[in-house]
Amino acid sequence: MSSQLGDREILLGVSGGVAAYKAADLCSRLVQSGARVTVIMTESAHQFIGATTFEALTGRPVYSHAFKPQEHFQGEHIGLARRACLVVIAPATAQTIARLAHGMADDLLSTTVLVTTAPVIVAPAMNCDMWEKPAVQRNVAQLLSDGYHIVGPEEGWLSCGQIGAGRMADPQVIVQEVERVLATYTP
Repeated sequence: MSSQLGDREILLGVSGGVAAYKAADLCSRLVQSGARVTVIMTESAHQFIGATTFEALTGRPVYSHAFKPQEHFQGEHIGLARRACLVVIAPATAQTIARLAHGMADDLLSTTVLVTTAPVIVAPAMNCDMWEKPAVQRNVAQLLSDGYHIVGPEEGWLSCGQIGAGRMADPQVIVQEVERVLATYTP
């Protein structure tokens, strides 16, 4: 068990992209490292992977809706944000990155990120042509300027059949970044 992850409360935000299947591997690795993981899925993430997968891996409910409270009746975004010592968004689509860069609060994930005072790690995943767009690069630069931690993307075969930068970072690489950030973070 990793000493940095033992009993740490981590929020895993999963946005809608083909790489969402890798989020299950990441979730499993975090849990096996001793972390307590809660998953927030965007509406589009449900098109790529089921909540049942994450519920089985974490032993916890998956959160998706800001206005259907399961646990925090003052607002899921407040309760989830307060208990997190770190937020990881993997995969982070171009849409999710844009929401965060512009301070939007139009879904549970973006609203929770706006409330949290914990560090946020973003693992981009998208088509290589999308990744190279100036707007996406401006949004990533804004996140870096705002103190977010970016891991990836990696180069390689993409689900669209192209080869290039856009693959979500390997889950083990993301776990290493989680450990690095938590080792230097003082709440």
